[in-house]
Amino acid sequence: MRTVRWPDRPVAVRVPATSANLGPGFDSLALALSLYDEVQAHVTSGGLRIEVAGVGERTVRYGEGHLVVRAMRAAFEALGEQPPGLGLRCMNAIPQGFGLGSSAAAIVAGVLAARAFCGRSAIERMPDEAVLRLAADLEGHADNVAACLAGGLTIAWAASDGPRTSAGDDVGHAVRCVRLEPLPGLTPVLCVPGAPLATEAARRVLPAAVPHADAARNAARTALLVAAMTGAGQAHKGLAADPSLLLDATQDFLHQPYRAGSMPATAELIVALREAGIPAVVSGAGPAALALIMPGMASGPDAVAEIAGKSEHDWTVSVLDVDRDGAIVRA
Repeated sequence: MRTVRWPDRPVAVRVPATSANLGPGFDSLALALSLYDEVQAHVTSGGLRIEVAGVGERTVRYGEGHLVVRAMRAAFEALGEQPPGLGLRCMNAIPQGFGLGSSAAAIVAGVLAARAFCGRSAIERMPDEAVLRLAADLEGHADNVAACLAGGLTIAWAASDGPRTSAGDDVGHAVRCVRLEPLPGLTPVLCVPGAPLATEAARRVLPAAVPHADAARNAARTALLVAAMTGAGQAHKGLAADPSLLLDATQDFLHQPYRAGSMPATAELIVALREAGIPAVVSGAGPAALALIMPGMASGPDAVAEIAGKSEHDWTVSVLDVDRDGAIVRA
C-alpha cells in the first residue's frame, strides 16, 4: 500500500436509476432515468459509520457487507490503497428490488467515491474503462452499470478474446459500452408495484435455450429499438422521427414471456398498455414496468396513469426524464 494523504473534504456522488433490456435488448441495452441516489463519504481515523436515509434504511446493519462499502473497498484494493476508516451517508430514492438498477447505482457510487479520494493520479490508474470493468464484475453484468456511469442510452457487451464455455459464457473478456443520445422529448413513465422481486428469482425462470427464430426476431427488434430511440435513419428530407416504431421495437421474445408467470400483475399491465398503443416493457428483471412516450404519439403519460389506475393492483406511476449526465462526482 502506498502512503496516502487522505483529503479532509467529503466526496459526494449522485447516481441515476436505470432500466435495462428495454424489451428485446436483454443484458445489453439500458436507459438512465431521472431518479437518483446520492452517497456522501469521508475518510475517518478508524472504523466504519453508515447512515441511510430514504429507501433501504435496513441496510445500515450490513456494515462491511453494505454494497457501497464493498464497492469502495474493491476500488481501494485495485488502486493499492485503503483508508484508516470510512464515514458514509446514503440518501436513496431508487426503489430496491424492482428492476431499476439500485445495486448498479450503489456499486458505481462506491467505485467512483473511492477513486475520487485517491487523487488525480487515480484517474490515470483507474480510467473510466477500468471503472466500468470493476463495477460490472461486482454487479455480474454490465447493462445497468454502463447507463448509470454514462447516462443516456447505452449498449454494453463483452469483447471476447477467448473461447466460450458450453454454457455460452465468455472466457477472458473485456466489458465495453457505447453511449447514444436518445431523441429529445422521449419521456419514460415508470410504474412500480407494491412488492419487489429478487433479480435471482426473475433469472431462474429463464430457459437455457430459446428457438433460433425467436433469437432472430429479437435481433431485429433490438436494432430497430436503437434506431427508434435515437432517430438513426428516420429523419429524411426534414421529416420527423416516426414514434410508431417504438411499439414494434419494444417487443421481446427472449425473456419477458418466460417471466410473465413470476410477475403476473406486471405482465397484465404491459399487455393493457401495449393494446392501447403505448410501448411498454418490463424494467430490467422487474417487477416495475416502463412505458416510453414520444412526441407525436396518440397517448401520453396521463394515459399510462389512467390504465394503471384501472388495474386490480396498486401502481405508483412517475413521469420521469431521461438522465443524460450519468454519475456525477463532487469532490
